[in-house]
This record gives sequence, C-alpha cells and structure tokens, in this order.
Amino acid sequence: MYKRPFIILAVTAMLLPSCGLFHKKQKESEAEPVVRKDTVYPLGFCTDSLYKVEGTLKNGEIFTTLLGRLGMDKASAYTLATSCDSVFDVRKMRAGNSWQAYYEGDSLSGRTLRYLVYEQSRVDRTVFGCTPPYTVRTISKPVETVREYADVTINSSLWNDMLAAGVSPLMIVELADIYAWTVDFFGLRKGDRFRVVYDRKLCEGEVIGIESVPYAKFSRDGKDLPAIMLDQGDGGNRYWNEKGESMKKAFLKAPLKFTRISSGFSYHRKHPVHGTVRAHTGVDYAAPTGTPVMAIGDGSVISKGWGGGGGNTVKIRHNSVYTTAYLHLSKYAAGLKVGDRVRQGQVIGYVGMTGTATGPHLDFRVWKNGTPINPLTMESPSAEPIRKEFLPQLDSLNNAYSALLDSLGAKKTAVKSEGNLETEGN
Repeated sequence: MYKRPFIILAVTAMLLPSCGLFHKKQKESEAEPVVRKDTVYPLGFCTDSLYKVEGTLKNGEIFTTLLGRLGMDKASAYTLATSCDSVFDVRKMRAGNSWQAYYEGDSLSGRTLRYLVYEQSRVDRTVFGCTPPYTVRTISKPVETVREYADVTINSSLWNDMLAAGVSPLMIVELADIYAWTVDFFGLRKGDRFRVVYDRKLCEGEVIGIESVPYAKFSRDGKDLPAIMLDQGDGGNRYWNEKGESMKKAFLKAPLKFTRISSGFSYHRKHPVHGTVRAHTGVDYAAPTGTPVMAIGDGSVISKGWGGGGGNTVKIRHNSVYTTAYLHLSKYAAGLKVGDRVRQGQVIGYVGMTGTATGPHLDFRVWKNGTPINPLTMESPSAEPIRKEFLPQLDSLNNAYSALLDSLGAKKTAVKSEGNLETEGN
C-alpha cells in the first residue's frame, strides 16, 4: 500500500541564508552556554556572539512578567510593551508557545537582554529589540504550496486509513466540511472511497495547513459524488456537484463533529438500561461529555427542558415539515430559550448523560409531518444552484479533474502491481 500521496505540482521557495557563523546556546536549566553551529532562521540580527536562553510562556504569564523574568526592569518592559501595539498585540501571547532570549555580555561582567523572539506559530515569529530604541517586527518563514493527490479506501476508519495513506489529518477536517451536508462521516462503510486533489502548505518540510481542495470525489457502491470548487464571486457557496447543485443543503447530515454512531435507527432495539425492546426512532452519537451539539438547520426552539428519560432536551421546529430533538444534554447553550431563532451549525447544547443513559451520548431525533423518521436517510433540499453562466466552466472542471483522478489512479495501480512483482521475484 502506498504510504504517501502522489505529488502533482510543487512550488518551492528559496530559503534566506543565515549568518553562517556560530552562536552560544543555553537552556534555562543549564549553567553554562553550549557552542553550536548557527542554524537559526534569519532574525534580522546575527546570533554568533550572543547567549541564547529559550523556554515557553507559562500559564498566566504576561509579556511584561516574562521580560522581568528575563532580567528587564519594569519601566523598560512597560515601554517596550506599549511600543508593540501597531505591530503585535502582546495580550494574544499564548501559554506554551516558545520564546528565545538573546543576551549580550558574559556571566562575569553581567548580561544585557538584547532580543526576545516569540513564536506565534510555525511560520510567524515576532522579534523584540529589548534595548533603546525599542523595536518590534514580525518575520515569516518561507512557505511552499504543493498540489497533491490522495486516494483512500475505507478499511477500518477514515482517520486510520488517511494516516496509512500518508495524508495529513487536516484533510479529514476539510472533507468533513465539504461533505457535511451529503455524507454521514459517522456512518462510513468499508469500501467507501475518497479521491482528492488538494493544495497543502509546507514550512520547513512540515504540513501547516490545507490551502484549498479544488476537487474531491466520494464513491460508494459504484456511485460517485464529486465536489467541484468554483467561486461565483458572490461570497456564497463554492462547492457544487456535477449538476451544478450546491453541496450545501437545508440540513447537516449530523449534529456533531468527529464522533461515532453507537446505535443506529431501529424500531426493535433492546434498551441498554431497562433491558426491554423499545422503539428507538433516532440515532445515538457517542461523544465525550461537553462536546458541542449543533442545530442541523435553521429553525425556532419550541421546547427546552427536562424530558424524563431523555434528560435535558432541546426541540427545534425547522419549518412546517421537519422538527428535530437533541436529548441527554449535559447543559444548554448560554442564553438559549424557547422562541429563539437558531441558525444551521449553531451550538444549542452539549453532550451529556442526563436522563436514562449508560454513558455520555447524544440521542438525535427527527420528525417529518409529525412522524419519526430515520435521520440517516433523511433527504434534504439543496441551497440555491450555481448560476447558469457558470455551468460550462463547472462541466469543464469536472471533466478535467475526473480524468486526472482516473489517470493517477491507473498509475498508482500500475506502480503497486510492479512492486508486487518485484516482491514475488525476491
């Protein structure tokens, strides 16, 4: 099995040269500095003659407190902090993020803090000049965008199979967002297949994000569901199927993200507490207590309160046809009350195990014209379709990407077959 996705196109960026000298580095816990080759990304100053101390921001620690810990007096620390406003808001510094402090002088004559480097992210760093005139600037490491192809068939789980194929877990988030209205990610089956053309961002060889997913195709039982990215320029939907129908629909496929279904829809289910067979006209989603629960569509809260065996329950009427309910909640969303209008994806409560339940989960139910229906097979109308003038472009994109996926899939099969032959020959 292939361990890495195919690379289609790579756009590389030249790294800026470092000082190429030597600097002295010491940990907070070390008494003496250690000499090593300077491999620090260019910071706007050479580090060859400076002592380096590094650490992480502590819980509850603010910028001026950190500067004080590093040896700067209160007045100077305040002056530096106030000079940062137009470049970087020091109130947004987060506990656990790394910093490096660079000192001038040695342990015999005393040391002066010259620079503090705070790592905002894998890409961005803020460099503070800690002696007059105080300065602050943000620098970014080079980022390259790589177009790639992934072909994953579900064997055990989307997470495990994506990782086994060498695909970043970030892709799971992207796919879940794109197909949130059309694919039940909690009910994926063995043999389901995702093929994706995507652009990912790399910094120093590490994946830092997914730039875009111009095309994806989900396949089940011989049926394909493509998702084509095409921006109409109106700030609205960007993903469509091959017919020009919006991938967005009136209802989300599930009221939770990244959990699993613990019990399917059935009229003949043995109750886990009472031990009797009772109608269970909903779907149980096992999830940790406190997991946010979302309204699957726009609507109005028609009830909120204790539902007996269902525990804390919220019920929403979406229109004259559909009503949904969310049971066993640990608590409700702050301020939620009967009569409120809620939007699709809005958090209305949190997973719990109130009422009759053996563990934390969400019991989700749907009624159509007053009759309970299976949420997993509920049909949902699409949002506004793509404008007619974009249909030729959409068709062209679909044909081009579909042909590309087929050709790459054929190459992958051929390479895999050659590998099998070599193995057999050995």
